[in-house]
Amino acid sequence: MPAATASVPAAAGIGLRFQHHQRVLETRPAIAWLEVHTENYLRGGPSARTLDAVRRDYPLSLHGVGLSLGSADGVDRAHLLRVQQAVRRFEPGLVSEHLSWSAVGGHHLPDLLPLPMTQEALAVVCRHVDAVQVALGRRILVENPSSYIQYAHSTIPECEFLAALAQRTGCGILCDVNNIFVSACNHGWDAHAYLDALQRDAVGEIHLAGHAVRRLESGGTLRIDDHGSRVAPEVWRLYEQALDRFGPLPTLVEWDNDIPALEVLLAEARTASAVMEAHLACPA
Repeated sequence: MPAATASVPAAAGIGLRFQHHQRVLETRPAIAWLEVHTENYLRGGPSARTLDAVRRDYPLSLHGVGLSLGSADGVDRAHLLRVQQAVRRFEPGLVSEHLSWSAVGGHHLPDLLPLPMTQEALAVVCRHVDAVQVALGRRILVENPSSYIQYAHSTIPECEFLAALAQRTGCGILCDVNNIFVSACNHGWDAHAYLDALQRDAVGEIHLAGHAVRRLESGGTLRIDDHGSRVAPEVWRLYEQALDRFGPLPTLVEWDNDIPALEVLLAEARTASAVMEAHLACPA
């Protein structure tokens, strides 16, 4: 697959949300790049025109939630066409989706649901990733999910499933460090072994975010990937290991709930930049 034409630098970026559209247009903050949710800009109108203006000053990443790569029903061709048109219009440096499913029988569900980690599911996702990459004429990145349940009949560790997907399709991996930490805590996985299972040259972007901790009646805890707070200290430490393994990469700070002032997001991005710069100064 051909590489993207608009480059996203190996630096920290933030997610551009509607609340900050006008502020970004007016102040042009010092940030290396911006990511948006693809589905928010598919139907034109003022939001799309804002993104036209923003992309003149910042490299963009389009991060999708609607292709349902793991659905047994196949990729929705009409939705894929809309994504294709958005990619042509906004010329993002990166395009990404999730390792999940969210559609069945023509109905779209309001969540990113986990897959059974089986050879059959792997074949389905590979087929759909191939179709998307052909339609878009470019490599996409596929993000590891956060998860709260596991299928009893899963036979492939998630990290190996993702690595096999990248090897078979040539897609890249969007390594969400917060999701790895959340899922590892919820299921008893080794987060460090998960990172080590991903090929160095397959990872093209890193995500960071905050998460919530819920106390259960059983006495245990459940971590929820809610993107509603600052990045946790444990996730920053895991990010350092990710940099040791993959080197400096475009790194996004996500914040989708209880969205704070733009200055708070920029401060989190500066922290990510500082961690990356420290890695460059003292590589492992």
